[in-house]
Amino acid sequence: GVRRRPAMLLGPWLVAAAAAVAAGGGTGCPVLCTCRGQAVDCSGQRLFSVPPELPLDTGNLSLAHNRIASIPPGYLACYGQLRALDLRNNSLAALPAGLFRGAGRLAHLDLSYNNFSLVAADMFLEASGLLRLDLSHNPGLRRVHPRAFRGLDQLRELDLSHGGLSAIGLEALEGLPGLVGLRLGGNPWLCGCAMEPLLKWLRGRIQRCAADSQPAECRAPPEVAGAPLLSLTEESFQACHLTLTLDDYLFIAFVGFVVSIASVATNFLLGITANCCHRWSKASEDEDV
Repeated sequence: GVRRRPAMLLGPWLVAAAAAVAAGGGTGCPVLCTCRGQAVDCSGQRLFSVPPELPLDTGNLSLAHNRIASIPPGYLACYGQLRALDLRNNSLAALPAGLFRGAGRLAHLDLSYNNFSLVAADMFLEASGLLRLDLSHNPGLRRVHPRAFRGLDQLRELDLSHGGLSAIGLEALEGLPGLVGLRLGGNPWLCGCAMEPLLKWLRGRIQRCAADSQPAECRAPPEVAGAPLLSLTEESFQACHLTLTLDDYLFIAFVGFVVSIASVATNFLLGITANCCHRWSKASEDEDV
């Protein structure tokens, strides 16, 4: 009877532990994190790396306001229930290839306030269910690859505001048929001839896209500095379409030839005049002597 007593005491503990594991989807709540239902909050804990394991039924994961600089490849492969991932205000400069493989239900991804300089090709290829993507406040973001958003057919909101973008190719955006919200403000846009295709596309979708909270403005060239992007019309790019005919080239060549001959003749006359003046001055000095 004495030997059976510990087993009887451990029985309730084992039942409780099994229930806790079942409630956590197979894995307990990570250290320094708070778990409520399917929400796992690990924000503001000064983490340098992501938690090694999460409850398998995690639906909302916040890793915001930490110091995470990298994420292991395949980190999200086991979390098929994940719908929202918050990685804002970390030290991320890139994402590993295949990160979103297995996370087909991911709908909201926040990568704002990080250190991205490039949105690479096929960066979100497996995240085909994304509805909202936030890449704002990455001050070093200079380039968006033409295939950066490939596969995001359902994406409705894209935030690229407050970065270092001076240009973005139309190819990067025209493959987003569901886009209704696009934020581009706070970037140093170069409104040269290369910007015209993007502006035409934006004007064609202005009725569908939500207004930007901070209108995107041109930083250069000087003649349009400070002007809102969408204030530029087709007339603003007329100079980009000027073409020269053969007669124009011949006329320019003729004018250049005439200017060259005139320059040579002028220099010749100036040389003769200077030589004559020098001789006259020398002769005057000799007479005085």
